Amino acid sequence: MKIKALALAGLLASSPLYAADYVIDTAGAHASINFKISHLGYSFVLGRFNQFGGNFSYDAANPNASTINLNIDVNSIDSNHAERDKHLRSADFLEVDKYPEASFVSTSFTDLGDNKAKLAGDLTLKGVTKPIEIDVVKVGEGEDPWGGYRVGFAGTTALALKDFGIDYNLGPAAEMVMMDLHIEGVRQ
Repeated sequence: MKIKALALAGLLASSPLYAADYVIDTAGAHASINFKISHLGYSFVLGRFNQFGGNFSYDAANPNASTINLNIDVNSIDSNHAERDKHLRSADFLEVDKYPEASFVSTSFTDLGDNKAKLAGDLTLKGVTKPIEIDVVKVGEGEDPWGGYRVGFAGTTALALKDFGIDYNLGPAAEMVMMDLHIEGVRQ
């Protein structure tokens, strides 16, 4: 009887059809938080945050029960231009000396079918917490070549800078920043 119970537990542990906890794979650089903002309406400035981490829970059989917690080291902002990054870290923008971390904590995950979902949660940036929504696409899930199990998502959202206390005048074309998120998790 004990062997049957262990076999059943092993089968359940290998099945993707139950709630599982995942760590975001930042160590392998299989996740990214990117941004794009208009530069005077003529082009775009692209960048990313190099240091972040977090975890999430996902159940393919009940995706609406999914949750995610994410922390971002805002000092790790990287727009591929040292002087601009220094300005972005200043009080004009992110004020990293006072607010070194941003965070996102989900409040709901709504499965829309066809591997699409709406993720809602609270984003804290520069000391301001606001609800946001992220359009999510499940990229895939399955076993990896090293004996682990992974699931990955991509998401997009737009943030109004003024909502987070960033009111530096970049012109009307640069009032919103587009966020492009790629999250791959390794099941624990």
